[in-house]
Amino acid sequence: MTSQNPIFIPGPTNIPEEMRKAVDMPTIDHRSPVFGRMLHPALEGVKKVLKTETAQVFLFPSTGTGGWETAITNTLSPGDKVLAARNGMFSHRWIDMCQRHGLDVTFVETPWGEGIPADRFEEILTADKGHEIRVVLATHNETATGVKSDIAAVRRALDAARHPALLFVDGVSSIGSMDFRMDEWGVDIAVTGSQKGFMLPPGLAIVGFSPKAIEAVETARLPRTFFDIRDMATGYARNGYPYTPPVGLINGLNASCERLLAEGLENVFARHRRIAGGVRAAVEAWGLKLCAVRPELYSDSVSAIRVPEGFDANLIVSHALETYDMAFGTGLGQVAGKVFRIGHLGSLTDAMALAGIATAEMVMADLGLPIRLGSGVAAAQEHYRQTTATAQKKAA
Repeated sequence: MTSQNPIFIPGPTNIPEEMRKAVDMPTIDHRSPVFGRMLHPALEGVKKVLKTETAQVFLFPSTGTGGWETAITNTLSPGDKVLAARNGMFSHRWIDMCQRHGLDVTFVETPWGEGIPADRFEEILTADKGHEIRVVLATHNETATGVKSDIAAVRRALDAARHPALLFVDGVSSIGSMDFRMDEWGVDIAVTGSQKGFMLPPGLAIVGFSPKAIEAVETARLPRTFFDIRDMATGYARNGYPYTPPVGLINGLNASCERLLAEGLENVFARHRRIAGGVRAAVEAWGLKLCAVRPELYSDSVSAIRVPEGFDANLIVSHALETYDMAFGTGLGQVAGKVFRIGHLGSLTDAMALAGIATAEMVMADLGLPIRLGSGVAAAQEHYRQTTATAQKKAA
């Protein structure tokens, strides 16, 4: 695959040249003051992206999956009760991790294509008179299905039930690309990674802990060593790490936060909405449907596109790679072979998105699907022309 073409998988995402240069740095003494001058601005930058004044941020050499494990092992004990919805592959994997750690998980089976059923959560939490449920898990953006869930509604469910459970949110494919309000939504632990909205290579689990989550750490009894935030906090106080840090990635994270904040978070979110809208306009012009069943669920970072019944969506992904050197995402779990995914997050522009849309059209036409070349491109172009003009007027 040529490195000249942008990629359209839902992560890792395209890496801007300035991020690549920030990560590519000489070896430094990570126990010297130089590292502290790199670390602390990165931590503060992440807090601004999370929209939190009160949380503590921890950076582990890992991925979002390691962030999930950081969340549960630092706050829970064997047998603790957890509530979650299973509405996609990544919510399923977090549930599976909890079960492997000996936690008692109540999960609400939810159709893939639907969001978190906050009303059902409220019923379950209200019925939990003894407040045995310790944590509610929520996947903000289900990467497998392109479904965005309403985290504010989950918080309202907790509040309506007057339930003290902690709220943990997987924001791996949303944070840095879509609006995320840690303090306003009462999120106790937010989990993300370096390789999506932060536009960096994989390798960092980025986790924010609220004061309430920090309090839970002292009574938690699940085993933890590598992911113990107490050791990490002690290291931060000394401008260091409890072990060897991923220096280049942390330097890159600092640069990434600077770039996001310089663009302006609301502008970042608007750019993602605009690009996603063009992809959705193309999907409609092709006569296809998204996996997400309603517009309010549509993700601004990834679109999972259903193919006609009986057609193998994996053929689109493999043909695009083999013939046009373009990468799209495959379907996962229950939607494997039924959808292909276009990732439209991170370092992406309208013009880059049009390249992906045009290539997808060629691929589907090559494979015999009834797609008229230029239909999706024209629909996306019209969307981008209109929304760009609107954005320019607002800026003026």
